[in-house]
Amino acid sequence: MANLVSTWSKTTQILPENYIFPVDERPGSVEVPLCQNIPLIDLSQSQSQTVQEILDACQEFGFFQVINHGVSEDLIDDTMKVVKEFFNMPDEEKEKLCSIDPTNSRKFPTKSCKLYTSGSNYANEEIHFWRDNLRHPCYPLDEWVHSWPEKPTNYREIVGKYSIEVRELSLRMLELIREGLGLKPGNFGEELTGGQLLSINHYPRCPDPGLTLGLPKHADPNLITVLSQGSVYGLQIFKDDQWLGVEPLPHAFVVNIGHQLQIISNGKLRSAEHRAVTNSTKDRTTIVSFINPCQDTIIEPAKPMIGNIVPRFRPFKFKDFLKIYAEKKGDAEAITKVYKIQP
Repeated sequence: MANLVSTWSKTTQILPENYIFPVDERPGSVEVPLCQNIPLIDLSQSQSQTVQEILDACQEFGFFQVINHGVSEDLIDDTMKVVKEFFNMPDEEKEKLCSIDPTNSRKFPTKSCKLYTSGSNYANEEIHFWRDNLRHPCYPLDEWVHSWPEKPTNYREIVGKYSIEVRELSLRMLELIREGLGLKPGNFGEELTGGQLLSINHYPRCPDPGLTLGLPKHADPNLITVLSQGSVYGLQIFKDDQWLGVEPLPHAFVVNIGHQLQIISNGKLRSAEHRAVTNSTKDRTTIVSFINPCQDTIIEPAKPMIGNIVPRFRPFKFKDFLKIYAEKKGDAEAITKVYKIQP
């Protein structure tokens, strides 16, 4: 249990060596500017305008923020409150879910509800991330909710409602993307969207944020991600060979494209690399919903995206992709090389 950053970091003033990233990976002392161009999309506007704005955002950034999305602001606040309560519970309560077992890593994202520190393979990591992470599957809800934390006592009720509404928002985003790509209705059916994983990240205050990371540079392995980043800044995206900060906006969601959607679109959409930085004055908690294909689903470029050209990616099973993703440690370029069809 002593491995949890949130447990021991409260009394440390020096960053342990096994949390210090190599010079070319660490944030350093140079301030990263907030990006003023990341699209902010109002979902209450006309559908045709929304579709075009989302498509443009997915092609240029792979990221966008949404407002007027239909998820209750009170529910967003209540969910953030209850997950923060979870991380503030006594150690003996959190210990019931704590694990450093690598068999419950991203290779097997639907095994159970677990609390990790750093990545999910702590025992075999050379450098640890400055974060604790609670993750659990949440779709179908009635199959998984019994494995969620029993405390706080309202966790299951509130987070259950949240996971349902965020899943509906995710499917709505996919439908708008489908329309923008010109794919047939129903293209993003149960095989492509049958998995949903909730990942709750807690990044405690850090004595030296310039040397470490909450999460290193990576692109998401799934289909689409919806993030509630709260009020504390920490998300950065990598674009045009530079890091750009994503400003937290009250009750907005950050939506980003995963590897699977990039491949299904035959590379038309972009799966953007991003990272999480820490700070020395505030804890940061984020709630991430990943929509995943079912494990045995075959992923390949959609036929309308190919036309008369050669597809850019070869077919594969999603479960096999997750193994490669873990082996390559989320390195987007290395992963893409495995599946890209060379000219």
